Amino acid sequence: MITALGYDAATAVLEIEFRNGSIYRYFCVKPSDYRDLLASSSKGKFFQARIERVYRGQCIEGPTRG
Repeated sequence: MITALGYDAATAVLEIEFRNGSIYRYFCVKPSDYRDLLASSSKGKFFQARIERVYRGQCIEGPTRG
C-alpha cells in the first residue's frame, strides 16, 4: 500500500507515496504517530486507523496511469 514516507518535524507534515503513485500530505501529525507508523508491522493498517481518519490530508499527486 505504502512505498515511501517522509516527515518534516518542523512543520509536522507527513508525506506518503502510495503504491498506485499518488502522494498525499497530512498536516499537524504528531511525531509519535510518525514514529509508530515507521515501527508498525502493518503500515497500511496503521495508516488507515491512525493517520487517514485522524489528520487532514491533501493529494499533491494523483495515481499514475498504465
